[in-house]
Amino acid sequence: MTAGELAVLLAAVMCCIGFAALVVVLMRVLDTLKALREEVGTLRAETRPLLAELRTSTDSVRAAVDEARDDLDRFDRVLGSAEAISSAVSSGSVVARTALSAPVIKTTAFATGTRRAWRRWRGTDAKHGQVAIERGRKAR
Repeated sequence: MTAGELAVLLAAVMCCIGFAALVVVLMRVLDTLKALREEVGTLRAETRPLLAELRTSTDSVRAAVDEARDDLDRFDRVLGSAEAISSAVSSGSVVARTALSAPVIKTTAFATGTRRAWRRWRGTDAKHGQVAIERGRKAR
């Protein structure tokens, strides 16, 4: 055997050993992939009910949020109406106060003056309720 043939033989043996090692590594990768497939299948089987429950709870939360949003919109409309009524009443009270203040003051003044005149005419002192004539007699 010559050196060239020995080199070829060693190269062929090395290639066979490398090929065998590659086959072993690929078999282990294949076993790992099979185990991974089984785990993924188990994970899917376990998560399907959880996902269905999550969808159900998400739908119920969405319905609750929509209802809350509708309630908030309704409350906003009620609050806007209350503000409008409040401003209308406020402006109405200003108008009423302006329109009625002068006649009420004049009526009150007229009533007070009439009461004083009546008491003087009857002879009753307005402050003490005594007859003015008696007071005049006591002063003499």
